[in-house]
Amino acid sequence: MSTASHQPPKPVAAISPPGRTSEEEQITAVADMLVLAYGLHPADITRIPEGTATDNYAVVDQAGRRHFAKVYRTREHLDLERTSVELSEYCADEGVTTARATRTREHELIATHGRLPMSLWSYVPHTASAEGGLTGARWAAVGTAMGRLHSRLAAHPAAAPTLEPGAAVCDVAASRDRFERLIHAYRHMPRLGEFETWALQAARERQVILGDVECALASLPQLTVQILHGDMAGPNVLFKNDEVAAIVDFRPPASGYLAWEIARLGCDPKSVLDNSAESWLTGYTDLTLAYRDANPKTPADDLLSSLRVGCAAMLCSAFPLSVPVERPHIVDAALEAYGRVRHEAALMLLDRLPDMEEALRDALRKPPPPDNELACPGLL
Repeated sequence: MSTASHQPPKPVAAISPPGRTSEEEQITAVADMLVLAYGLHPADITRIPEGTATDNYAVVDQAGRRHFAKVYRTREHLDLERTSVELSEYCADEGVTTARATRTREHELIATHGRLPMSLWSYVPHTASAEGGLTGARWAAVGTAMGRLHSRLAAHPAAAPTLEPGAAVCDVAASRDRFERLIHAYRHMPRLGEFETWALQAARERQVILGDVECALASLPQLTVQILHGDMAGPNVLFKNDEVAAIVDFRPPASGYLAWEIARLGCDPKSVLDNSAESWLTGYTDLTLAYRDANPKTPADDLLSSLRVGCAAMLCSAFPLSVPVERPHIVDAALEAYGRVRHEAALMLLDRLPDMEEALRDALRKPPPPDNELACPGLL
């Protein structure tokens, strides 16, 4: 997916004069690693603000080709990081839309011998992430891309798909204990700001309705557990216009509930609240139908149950209500806004869940194209 840049390359940060900033030092170190490990001579290196566990850079080489560099902040988990890259490559080998890793001169997926451990990736041009929410044709595009991804991951040698009790998707008892501890912590803080006051009230609301969540989970059938992407969130789905250009930032291969990964993106809080409930459900239905066409072996139970699973998982999660207690240094306006939106979206889904599931059930009753066959009629 690398493309040539049409802009003339600019000089990389100069080798440091006295008083250079830490960012200039980092860019110089990145440039050195690109030459050492990849034989790539950068003309321009620009820090990309996104990235929670890595420092990310856009790179233009001397020939005008563009790349994406991911610098790991610690060497402690490089073996796991390598398996994440391998999982991405495994999917790309079967035509799943994802960025490709560039191997080092020693044919390694991660460069480890220099000062900065890093991986280098093909650059996906002219894209925007799904972080702002899904609209229009993007719903079906995401469904198709996820269906193809999960179809490929079902064949991963790390674990074969199995059926597990759907009620086990969330540990409601553990969530109840966590909210109780969180409420206790907030009540013993010397003072509460506006967000802390709201988070305490939201935690109390959650604790009250966890009984309803437990009842909702108890009625779930067995659901598919298989190898997943691991972080199927808006920032990791890149669009070019209304088509998925790449799914990026895989986690190490691990099994989880298929329905949860579908819901994590489809029930994105901003997508839920930026539309009317009816409009959002239309989009979510488009996603599930496109997913079924792309991955026809998926049991119908997983698709229909995804709404319930997504709603329950959001309500059982203490994030980001817990952040002011556990990691107050990362609280900012964006996290506060996300906390409010996520809470409101989860409550709306719980309130309207029966009607939404009935509408989704009616849509899924319509047969897929003749050459597709559902593996299990399940809830239908």
